[in-house]
Formats: sequence, structure tokens, C-alpha cells
Amino acid sequence: MSAAPYRPAGRPTTRVLTRRRITDAALRILTREGVGALTMNHLATSLKVTPAALYNHASSKRDILLWVQDRILGEVAIEQLDELPWYDGITAWATSYRAIMSDYTPLIAPIAVMPITDAPATTRMYEAVARALERGGWPSPAIVPTIVAIESLVYGAAYDTRAPDDVFATGELREEAPVFSAAFDAHSAAYQGNRIAGVAFEAGLEALLTGLARRAGVEVDTHSDN
Repeated sequence: MSAAPYRPAGRPTTRVLTRRRITDAALRILTREGVGALTMNHLATSLKVTPAALYNHASSKRDILLWVQDRILGEVAIEQLDELPWYDGITAWATSYRAIMSDYTPLIAPIAVMPITDAPATTRMYEAVARALERGGWPSPAIVPTIVAIESLVYGAAYDTRAPDDVFATGELREEAPVFSAAFDAHSAAYQGNRIAGVAFEAGLEALLTGLARRAGVEVDTHSDN
């Protein structure tokens, strides 16, 4: 009777590919090297697999970017949208959204134009925002434009967090812009170190929400002033 063929014990030397593992690797490439560096070949190499193995899980780079988008937007806090009045809930959501995107500014451009089809976490986020606005009295045709307008502020404000504190210092050109230079000095004195980006985001969000609500015929509840 012949002996059974020898099979080595232990775990396989090649790790099994999963969507999470692929997304993790893609996110590392994107944040360290930029969007242009993400190719299927480069991603496969980073995962120590063949491109063919990668294509068994994702049909294109677009699929990978969609997974990355869903991972990032899934980190945005949405719980308060169901717990607070619409103004406070939207403010909390936009603030969390800005904080998350501030960590991923190189990815703002692709995320901003990426369709949300087949992105469950992203879809849940937008549904929670839409529900909050609907409960607040927003007419249905105004909901999506309102979300897009808020996102425009969020994305720009996320970029602003990367600017240096002296981004508006005029230096030797101070005499060419005396009013602007004085305004910059006045901000520094009034806010005692609070960065312009943060102050501008809070003011811009308040003005935007108030204006959008007025445009939609929605009453603005007095938000918490504590």
C-alpha cells in the first residue's frame, strides 16, 4: 500500500486577498504617493500577488477608488443627524466630514466626482443627511443641491487646514496691502492663536446653512449657544 503524498502543515505562504486588505494597501499608496501612483500593477506588487489575482477581486482601478472612498466616508460621524435638530445635526456632520477629509486631502479630487453606486457606507451617509433635512422641513428638490453646496465648503475647508499659519502674511509687501495686513493682524489678536481655517469654516458653515435654509423656505431653529 503506497503512502499518501506528503502535504506540508501550517498556513499557506500567500495571504488570501480580501476587499479590506486590497483597500488598505490602496489607501497606503494613495496617501504616500498620490493618485497617479495607484495602478493595478503597483497595487498587486504591494500586496505580493500577481495582477491576475488582483483582477479576480477588482475589475479596474475605479473599483479600487470606490472602495477607498467608501472606507473614508464611512469614518464620517452621522449619529447626531438622527439625534439633533437639523441645524445642529448638519453642523456636527459637516464638522466631522471636514476633519476626516483633512487627513486625506490628496483624495478630495477623485472622491468629489466618484459616483456612489455600490458604495454602501457612502450611501448610508447621504441617506442620513437627507433624512435630517427632510425632518427639518426641506423640500425634496432642495435636498441634494444643499448637500452638494455643503460638501463644496467642506472640501475647500479641508484643504485650508494644510495651509501654514502665516499663509496671509504680506511680509515686505505690507505697504502694498495695508488694509489686508491690518485685518490679518486683527484676526490673530482677536482669536488668540485660533487658526484662520477653523474660524472661517465655522463662519462659512453658519452663513451657508442659514442662506440655504432661507432659499428653501425652511425655518432656522436657534442652535445651541451654550
